[in-house]
Amino acid sequence: VMGSPATETGRGRDEGPQREVSMSPFAIGKYEVTFAQWDACLAGGGCNGFSPPDNGWGRGARPVTGVSWNDVQSYLDWLNQQAGGLRYRLASEAEWEYAARAGASDAYAFGARVTATQATFRARQTSTVGAHDANAWALFDMHGNVGEWVEDCYVANYDAAPIDGAAVQANNCARHVYRGGGFSDQAQILRAAARQSAPADRRLATIGFRVARTLD
Repeated sequence: VMGSPATETGRGRDEGPQREVSMSPFAIGKYEVTFAQWDACLAGGGCNGFSPPDNGWGRGARPVTGVSWNDVQSYLDWLNQQAGGLRYRLASEAEWEYAARAGASDAYAFGARVTATQATFRARQTSTVGAHDANAWALFDMHGNVGEWVEDCYVANYDAAPIDGAAVQANNCARHVYRGGGFSDQAQILRAAARQSAPADRRLATIGFRVARTLD
């Protein structure tokens, strides 16, 4: 079930109506993509030569930030070239929320509340990926650390959203969705159902991404 109930604390009006979604098998990254992985793309001649700043926090195993949705597409192009045909991509909103919930129905994978020992939020900077415990499906930092771009074009509700797990597409997409909340956000933004959006060319210090791919 995707979306949040009307009774959930912090719920946004764009998180409903709740609906059942069925999807095909997919894989999603255990961690958010790191600066080290982005820098490997740069060294390999990819990512359009763009090196995002690390704000003085360090690179390496910290999640890459300051990359736009468009920048991420260039990383995925390079990654797929290296993988020899595997089609890595961004997760759809439905896939992302399914992975973030990890079988739970509460606001967070850990229950109705989230604490600073479970996620990086209300902080001054990112943590290295995997600094907190994983959720029940061995995925790290689905709540907090950095917001994560997904494939979907933002729409204000789920009235006409696909029920097969596919991403929402639009010919003239003004904004793309990012999920999970970032290091500087309040707890309610970290909820599994919470949604944020930004233009495809916007580079924000609170947004990164993780990769996904369809499984046959």
